[in-house]
Amino acid sequence: MVAAIRIACAGDLPAVLELWRLADAEPGHTDNIESLTKLIAHDRDALLVAVDGDAIVGSVIAAWDGWRGTVYRLAVARSHRCQGIGTELVSAAVKRLRAVGAVRLQAIAVETDARATGFWRASEWAEQVSRLRFTLG
Repeated sequence: MVAAIRIACAGDLPAVLELWRLADAEPGHTDNIESLTKLIAHDRDALLVAVDGDAIVGSVIAAWDGWRGTVYRLAVARSHRCQGIGTELVSAAVKRLRAVGAVRLQAIAVETDARATGFWRASEWAEQVSRLRFTLG
């Protein structure tokens, strides 16, 4: 792996948003500086980034709500895919969530994104097909 993984800081947020855009991550209405600033203000360790030199080449959010750990917004720059960075980001997310006490973990992926579902299906994570997810906002 060519990238190092670290906790994101406020100065990283524009680059994270640009990564998501360039990585073709499904856009959401919280893809903005204000929402990411709120995330790291609430939980400063939740946003992890993979860096290659000065460039952010991957990201993942490892959210802990006190009940369950959630891994989402996994993205890797096209130029750095298939190098194990996604797997390393998920491992770092799991380590972070276990350290804060998470026993149950879930990962959220866009069902219509073949790259995303392929990644998760090839991992040790089990696909839970017996549950539906409902969202608001």
